[in-house]
Amino acid sequence: MVEYHPLKPFLPANAKVLFLGSFPPPQKRWCMDFFYPNFINDHWRIEGEIWFGDRNHFVDLEHKAFKKDEIVAFLKERGIAYFDTATAVCRLKDNASDAFLEIVEHTDIEVLLLQMPFCHAIATTGEKATTEVCAYFNTETVPSPNSHVSLREGLTLYRLPSSSRAYPLAFEKKVEAYRKMFEAVFCLDYRI
Repeated sequence: MVEYHPLKPFLPANAKVLFLGSFPPPQKRWCMDFFYPNFINDHWRIEGEIWFGDRNHFVDLEHKAFKKDEIVAFLKERGIAYFDTATAVCRLKDNASDAFLEIVEHTDIEVLLLQMPFCHAIATTGEKATTEVCAYFNTETVPSPNSHVSLREGLTLYRLPSSSRAYPLAFEKKVEAYRKMFEAVFCLDYRI
C-alpha cells in the first residue's frame, strides 16, 4: 500500500539549512504533528541542548510530547527548514526503519531550494536520506557520518548521525556532530 507524506514541507524563507530525513514514522508513533514526531527520537533534545543548553527545552515531560509551537517559532526565527527525501513510500514492515521503506515518489529537492534563497546546506540524518540526496545531485561521493561534501557550487551536504536512539552513538557525541554543522552553516558562535 502506498503511503503519501502526511506533512507539508516546512520551508522558512530565511532558511540557511534544510534537514532531509527519509520519511516520517507511522502516525501511531507520533506525539506531535511535525517532523521528528516520535517522543523517543532525540532530534529535538539535541537541538534543545545545542541552542539552549537544555535537552528538555522543547520537551513537555508531563504530556510526553514536544512543544510544537515553540519549535516552529524557533525554526522560523533561526532559518532551519525540514522535509524528507520521499513523498510516497511503501512500508515493507510496520515500523520507522529506513531498511523497510521502498520509495515510490522521490522529493524534487531543487523545488524546495527555490523557495529558500539563502539555503546553502542540506543536513541528512540517516544513510537512506544521504544516498537519496547524493543520487538526486549525481554526487558519487557519499559522505560518512560527521562529514560533508559539496553538491554543487554554494550547496553543501552534511551527513549527521541519526537522532534515533537505535543508532549506537552517545547523545553527547550526536550533540557535538550537530553543533559542528550548525557552526559551519551559520558561521558564528550561536550559543544563547
